[in-house]
Amino acid sequence: MSEQAPPPEPNLIEIRVGKLAQLFHDLDPYPFREKDLDKDAEEFIVSWARELPRDRPFTIVVHMPEEQLALPEAQDVRPAIEQFFAYRAQVMTLELKELFRIGRRSLAIGFTVLFLSVLASQTVAPKIKPPPLGKVIEESLLIFAWVANWRPIEIFLYDWWPIVRRRDLYRRLGEAEVELRPYRPGDERRQVLPKE
Repeated sequence: MSEQAPPPEPNLIEIRVGKLAQLFHDLDPYPFREKDLDKDAEEFIVSWARELPRDRPFTIVVHMPEEQLALPEAQDVRPAIEQFFAYRAQVMTLELKELFRIGRRSLAIGFTVLFLSVLASQTVAPKIKPPPLGKVIEESLLIFAWVANWRPIEIFLYDWWPIVRRRDLYRRLGEAEVELRPYRPGDERRQVLPKE
């Protein structure tokens, strides 16, 4: 009987704050559980997550003073972080759909320009006198046709990769375990967000 391999160790993302409010955007009017993460907190978590292996789940550990952990709002940190990153993943999915919609529209325009340019280069350009001028116009029409298709080609070959990577990263962060741990003054090993 073979033993099952233990689950992989999670990727730890550790952040230390002096106050609970440092995690969330001050101007957000929504209740605590639905608040947006502070931009600095989001950037810190995302940049750390990018550096970690992709084949292991994330655990986000928030270190804060014990008196902050005792606040009732501290219980909402876990679902707030999960909801924030799940929402950001949904936003990235919508951005990807919008990019592909623009790509399809650009492709339709590009193929129309390509068809008309090839047609003009094969029918009109050879009839232009002198022949070298006709050849220049024919080549110019073909170059214009490919330039018109540059954007859709760029979208479908390259532009969608970063959006998918970011969306997948946000999804993984939205599924991360979130732990709250106390820290004692003088414990400088943990990353600190800028003070308000």
